[in-house]
Amino acid sequence: MLRSLFLWLSEQGRIFNFVKSNGMARRIASRFVAGETIDSAIGVTRLLNEKGIAASLDLLGESVSSQEEAQAARDEVVQTLDEVARTGADANVSVKLTQLGLDIDYDLCLENMRVILSRAKERNIFVRMDMENSAHTERTLRIFKDLHPDFGNLTGVVIQSYLRRSAEDIEDLISMGARVRLCKGAYAEPEAVAYQDRREIDSSFDALMVRLLDEGSYPGIATHDEQRIERTLAHVQMKQIPYERFEFQMLYGVRRDLYHSLRGRGFNVRVYIPFGSNWYPYLMRRLAERPGNLAFMTASIVKETFSRS
Repeated sequence: MLRSLFLWLSEQGRIFNFVKSNGMARRIASRFVAGETIDSAIGVTRLLNEKGIAASLDLLGESVSSQEEAQAARDEVVQTLDEVARTGADANVSVKLTQLGLDIDYDLCLENMRVILSRAKERNIFVRMDMENSAHTERTLRIFKDLHPDFGNLTGVVIQSYLRRSAEDIEDLISMGARVRLCKGAYAEPEAVAYQDRREIDSSFDALMVRLLDEGSYPGIATHDEQRIERTLAHVQMKQIPYERFEFQMLYGVRRDLYHSLRGRGFNVRVYIPFGSNWYPYLMRRLAERPGNLAFMTASIVKETFSRS
């Protein structure tokens, strides 16, 4: 029930206008979001880099409603690429295609993405196209396939294990030599297109993970689920897969103990670092994934507040 509530809240823009001015909400968001500016994101990236952990910078925002907003988002992503290059941070960049106008016009989004990838090519920085809800899956993959011939593995895409179509998509992407980030998925989806049972989602994740590790091009295994991580490690050990052929990926502020532990064991680890003013939908989806996060973060904030008083 809580998961459904948080997913519903993630789509309520009017509530965001109220919540964003609330101090407690902003402090909870700071657990998952590295501030509202590129400078703050670079600062967090540097701290992770000092521990040998790479980053992927994710300018928050989605579903813009005008060409001007899409182009403004494009320019912010280009600026992010420039800042990564200027500072020498060990980071790549992640983008959502609805932020670049996918819901407005396909060609507009394609051109905006081409501009971003052209700058990324100049800077030699990898850019990942994020996956959103199932209504955007086909178009996201189409844009990726349209651009991959020109930019190769300077760009990659995300596949969600809870979608029933993902096994077929993985085979297609492997045949292209494409770089894939595998995650479970965080949107409310109908049963017709997505597995609903956690065991089915996990089973799908494990099967896709095996295919990517065996045949994929530097896959990102993106999960905080310790059982999924152990299954991955067992397969790596069984097949004697070199650590440099893949990386684990996690979200900023979620299971920090895990990503530091994995890095300490010698694995490549990348942390996704969201930043920007549009943090509310992202926060609600993180709470939907694990509602216990709310109690944990609230308790931490209260403890910190009283310890300073």
